[in-house]
Amino acid sequence: MVGQGHVVQALSNALSQQRLHHAYLFTGTRGVGKTTVSRILAKSLNCVGPDGQGGITASPCGQCQPCRDIDAGRFVDYVELDAASNRGVEEISQLLEQAVYKPVVGRFKVYMIDEVHMLSNTAFNAMLKTLEEPPDYLKFVLATTDPQKVPVTVLSRCLQFNLRPMAAQTVHDHLASVLAVEGIGFEPEALRLLARAARGSMRDAMSLSDQAIAFGGGQLQEATVRQMLGAVDRQHVQRLIEAVAACDGKGIVDAVDTLRQLGLSASGTLEELATALQRMAVIQAVPGLDDSDDPDELVWRGLAPLLAPDETQLFYSLCLQGRAELALAPDEYSGLLMLMLRLLAFKPGSGQGGSGYPKAEGSVRQQPKAEPVRSEPVPAATPPGGVGARASLAPPTAGTAPVAKVASEGDARGRQSASPPAAVQESHGSGQSVPPWEALPPEADASLMEEPSSVGLPPEPPFEREPVEEPAVQAPVARTLSIELPPQGADPLSDRWAEVVAQLNAKGAITALVRELAMQAQCVAQRDEGGQSMWRLRVDRESLCSETNRERLAQALSQVVGGQIMLELEKGPAHNTPAQRDQVARERRQHQAEQLIEGDALVRSVLAQYPGARIVPGSIRPL
Repeated sequence: MVGQGHVVQALSNALSQQRLHHAYLFTGTRGVGKTTVSRILAKSLNCVGPDGQGGITASPCGQCQPCRDIDAGRFVDYVELDAASNRGVEEISQLLEQAVYKPVVGRFKVYMIDEVHMLSNTAFNAMLKTLEEPPDYLKFVLATTDPQKVPVTVLSRCLQFNLRPMAAQTVHDHLASVLAVEGIGFEPEALRLLARAARGSMRDAMSLSDQAIAFGGGQLQEATVRQMLGAVDRQHVQRLIEAVAACDGKGIVDAVDTLRQLGLSASGTLEELATALQRMAVIQAVPGLDDSDDPDELVWRGLAPLLAPDETQLFYSLCLQGRAELALAPDEYSGLLMLMLRLLAFKPGSGQGGSGYPKAEGSVRQQPKAEPVRSEPVPAATPPGGVGARASLAPPTAGTAPVAKVASEGDARGRQSASPPAAVQESHGSGQSVPPWEALPPEADASLMEEPSSVGLPPEPPFEREPVEEPAVQAPVARTLSIELPPQGADPLSDRWAEVVAQLNAKGAITALVRELAMQAQCVAQRDEGGQSMWRLRVDRESLCSETNRERLAQALSQVVGGQIMLELEKGPAHNTPAQRDQVARERRQHQAEQLIEGDALVRSVLAQYPGARIVPGSIRPL
């Protein structure tokens, strides 16, 4: 076994100590040795040694009759079942029927079920009992690439071993040893390409090697293997990195055109580029690390100083994301070109506006920066009997906007209209576009958060509503309501029905259509007689007047009102319903909130100082 030391160690110790389990489960991706390890395990259990006197061993001889028969696939006590084509309960039952017979020639019977996750649920259930308590001479070996599809009842009965994907260096070394035995010449870089293309699968590495030997006429050379795999030469990757580092847009376009003409894969280019950036990031983080096994180490060390560490990390992330976007591009080469231009655009610290694009001559004309115009501060007027407070606003900073302070109900009654200070008025009157905070003198900074004063303020703006005697929150709102309802107390039946519906909602006794029926209904009659309560409701929507909804609403009413409920429904226009009352209450709260904000002195002063300023419609929400 190559590259699976953790599995080999566990099985070797178990065989040496005679601590054998009755079922083993091997999981892992394709080509990592699941079937191979099951055959080796079968040979270890049945090996008799060259002299025929051996027992269970962790090192099968491979020379005795059982070992040779298992390798040749003719050992009668070793049965391999492909669950992908034998997934039914009939095949599993037939296999288990043979389990009652002892081994014919071997020491143990070994049932190996490959791709066990393909079995049907009934097949899994059929083998559970035998899998849990098999005879002493029977061992189960299960293999799968998708253990998540295996029932938990099966997993709990097995010893599970996860075979990991093999490292590229492990695949490279094994290919070198196999080719040396076969007497086939090879170049180390060719094997390195094959090992990376196998992506952790030894079976894929062997298949690619056979294909490369045929493609190269019996030899494994880097050029032929690279051509067969469509791999991108490191010179193209080096050229792209140098062009990005130098902000050379033309060089990037020429490099992509070269890849197009050579027919090299755009996805392979991004893969090689990500590999190069990864090696550069390692060199930047650990300068003293030396990977002498990588023949391109000197190339990556020469490219590492060209990019800053943060640029390397950013470009690596963009390359990984760009591979997924190639399928969305009109063609893969245009997608590759756009990704390389994105690297150039996101290159920090160079070019105009922080981008890597070169500045176009004459495209931007620098304007002279105008000096701020400041007017002399004008002392604020002082009212008799007190010190005047200057109305001012906090200066907006970058990325922020002026924030208006929401006045309370008491402030709304006590405040008068505010206006900009005299210095601001003077700057605006001079025709200069000077922000109000620049017109204030330096000593005014401490008063930026002071309350505005009512001294020396201009009259109300033209859009101001006429003053009312009551507070803003008590202003009449009937003119804004979309539904006219009678005053509270004028309709006792509707008032009582609204209270009952509120109690039903609070208790959660009505939901869905029953709640909609109660909210949309008008109580037109109600009387109590002899322990019974009769309610007659009028509903506008006929779809709500079903017998099921009526019975459920009557049952819910009995929980609140008590006693026996007689509920009648009639169709007709409904007025003063709980739903309409809720809508009127929401509109009244909204109107009061709008009046509170619009009547605030600070809000009016802001609107007066900034022509064109307005309150965004719909932005006020009642608390």
